[in-house]
Amino acid sequence: MRERLAALLVAALLLPAGALAQADGEKLRAAKELFFDRQYAEAREVWQAIAATGRASDRQAAAYWVARCSESLGESERALGEYGAYLATRPADRALGEEARTSRVALAVKLAKAGKKEHLAVAHDALADPSRTVRYFAALQVASLGPEAGKPAVPVLREILAEEKDEDLRERAKLALLRVDRKALDVEASPVPRAHGREASWVRVRIYEKGASKPNVSINLPVALADLVFKSLPDDAVADLRKEGYDARTFWERLKKTGPAEILTIEGGDGERIQVWIE
Repeated sequence: MRERLAALLVAALLLPAGALAQADGEKLRAAKELFFDRQYAEAREVWQAIAATGRASDRQAAAYWVARCSESLGESERALGEYGAYLATRPADRALGEEARTSRVALAVKLAKAGKKEHLAVAHDALADPSRTVRYFAALQVASLGPEAGKPAVPVLREILAEEKDEDLRERAKLALLRVDRKALDVEASPVPRAHGREASWVRVRIYEKGASKPNVSINLPVALADLVFKSLPDDAVADLRKEGYDARTFWERLKKTGPAEILTIEGGDGERIQVWIE
């Protein structure tokens, strides 16, 4: 085995520069193909090899992709550390650097929700990040922790409402503020007029890809139409819902009277987010 390794090393040293560059290019293609084929463990091995022995220009990016592979494998703490190691190299690629910082925030919040709150400092530090993309993402993520743990996000959420023109981003900030502290919204910032007794009239659904500020799917459904759909359900469907504790005949009537409120937020395994609320 030693003789074989020595022979390979000698062969590598004797290869002309063009051949070495071609070999590096093949490794990069193989690593990317494995990753996008979702063969994350195999891809990580190739990226690790590139990070260790590849060209200087490729090593930094390889460290990022090693972390992406670990994150995709569900190894959150390992990925958190690997993203940190990548960022410690002061990456030249600004876009990859921002993606690594937002990924660290998402991982830190995910781990905190699983009871490992020692990682929350990563998300809190990101609230002061010089990049608006990272700072805003951190605020939305921290707010998802609820009223107590989400309070540090309030200043950045207010910054979004004060400075941003993107309506979808503003709506996300409003929804996050409602989750953390309903009183944090004044009349102008509220997603709907805050008049007492006003009934909700719209159901809003937004689906976001990982790290995106704009939704790739937006649905605005009048509550009256949703109410009509529920009231037209077949009797057997109504009976099944009643067994689960839901009264389809009065569900929307009661919901409308609650005023602006978040119904649910779903976070997918790949970082996508689905939010549903009424206003």
